[in-house]
Amino acid sequence: MINRELIRIKVVQLTYAYYQNGNQNLENAEKELVFSLDKSYDLYNYLLDLIVAVTRVARQRNEIALARYERGDAPLPSNRFACNKFVAQLEENVMLNAWREKLRHTWDDDINVVRNIFEDIENSEFYLSYMAQDEEPTYEQDKELWRKLYKVFVVDNDAVSHMLEERSLYWNDDKDVVDTFVLKTIKRFKQENGANEELLPKYKDMEDLDFAKRLFRTTINNAEEYQQYMTATSKNWDFSRLAYMDVVIMQIAIAEMLTFPAIPVLVTINEYVNLAKSYSTPKSSRYINGMLDSIARYLSETGKMLKPIPGRA
Repeated sequence: MINRELIRIKVVQLTYAYYQNGNQNLENAEKELVFSLDKSYDLYNYLLDLIVAVTRVARQRNEIALARYERGDAPLPSNRFACNKFVAQLEENVMLNAWREKLRHTWDDDINVVRNIFEDIENSEFYLSYMAQDEEPTYEQDKELWRKLYKVFVVDNDAVSHMLEERSLYWNDDKDVVDTFVLKTIKRFKQENGANEELLPKYKDMEDLDFAKRLFRTTINNAEEYQQYMTATSKNWDFSRLAYMDVVIMQIAIAEMLTFPAIPVLVTINEYVNLAKSYSTPKSSRYINGMLDSIARYLSETGKMLKPIPGRA
């Protein structure tokens, strides 16, 4: 689940923190990086568990409505949403339950957020249309309903984002990326796999963890050298106007260019230009794009980097 995009975000955050904290012990800083990535995987599981938590609220509301029906005060309620087949499978998932056993906090601790999500869902066209079907929904329809509901009521939910930030400092900037993995997980679930459906693994392979550690260590250990490359290629750029975060982002980009020969130069430049849009000043992305292009060409011309540069033979 933890991909290169998320790793780059974490390396930017932890490198910046490393310098802000006065160049802390590098080994401890690396452990902090790995812990931060672990917390991203916790968030992935926590957001999957939110789907179950919302459904449990629906069941509680159903029980109340059923009691009113039995007293003759209300019509017979439908349990269609509360008995969603996809959610029933997710609730029994072996991997999710194994993760849940280690939790100190659950969605019960933020039950008002969960209730508000359900109430928003209950008033939505998705819900009303689903509940009005004449025939019993299929598993695929149940799954597709939750894919849509998650996109509409969780992805851009400010209350959820705020609550997650309060729960963990490591989750401040993770949700947008992790949401994509939750949606991918919903889509890939298959009914025949039952409780043994596999969630996304923490890492696709251990090369990604190695990528994170090497990128971070190389960035820190070669900081002075990389900053010299920035100075050497900044003739057409006002280097003094760089925000400190810009320096950090370019330092990491240079480390990636020089350390990972299989990653194309253009991919590296685009990734860190996009990070600048989120983490630095409004003008930083354009500046960093030009600087990294100049640096890449300098590294190629001086023989420090053997990878080809786009647009050049």
